[in-house]
Amino acid sequence: MIATGSNNAARYFEHYFAKVPCLIRKNRNGIAVLNGTETEEELAGFAKDVMQYYGLGCRSTAKVYLPKGYDLNLIFGALYPYSFVTESEKYCNNYDYNKAVFLMSEFELLDNGFFLLREESSFSSPIGCLHYEYYESEEKLKLHLEDQAENIQCVSTKLEHLSAITLGQAQQPLLWDYADNVDTVKFLQQL
Repeated sequence: MIATGSNNAARYFEHYFAKVPCLIRKNRNGIAVLNGTETEEELAGFAKDVMQYYGLGCRSTAKVYLPKGYDLNLIFGALYPYSFVTESEKYCNNYDYNKAVFLMSEFELLDNGFFLLREESSFSSPIGCLHYEYYESEEKLKLHLEDQAENIQCVSTKLEHLSAITLGQAQQPLLWDYADNVDTVKFLQQL
């Protein structure tokens, strides 16, 4: 049995199919790490990872880690070419809804008219929003990401020591980039 669902659904699947060979995929998110030395091309790749497919999917970048003092205008600048998303009524409805919920909850957020940035520790962000969090050192961040590996589908960055993919490649996995790091073919062959 192969199933995909939320972490909550996975608990039920694991219980219900406990006696059956199964591959159960839980909720995971794509994240990015920027260090402030990214080129315009690399920032464009980052924006693609955030906005491609409207941010839907486990490989879409839902959160970014930034060095303290990072200029958030660089993110808005990179996202600007995707302002055409406002042509989608469904996207706009999600953006308006999430903005209203955040404002009514008195959350601090940044808004460029079609996209929201919110400082938040959780990985998963709603459509039209990107969570960000500052890091103090790359070494501490690496340890944090290793500790949270079960919640992360992919990491895109230019930092080589994070075992990551290139900015702009989140939605272009290689054949051996298995979801949740589980080789589905091998699983099926062992049945």
